[in-house]
Amino acid sequence: MKNVLSRMIREEDGQGMVEYGLIIAGIALAAIAAIWLLGPQIGQFFTDIGTQLAA
Repeated sequence: MKNVLSRMIREEDGQGMVEYGLIIAGIALAAIAAIWLLGPQIGQFFTDIGTQLAA
């Protein structure tokens, strides 16, 4: 049991994948927050452009 535990501690194979997963999750959260915060302003911006083009 001690050998199995010490081998699990020394192995770092999955560590890189976990780090990449955390980075991707952070970027996704930042993108969702930006879209949520800026969504109404961007929608209004395009509505104004459409109104001006139609006139």
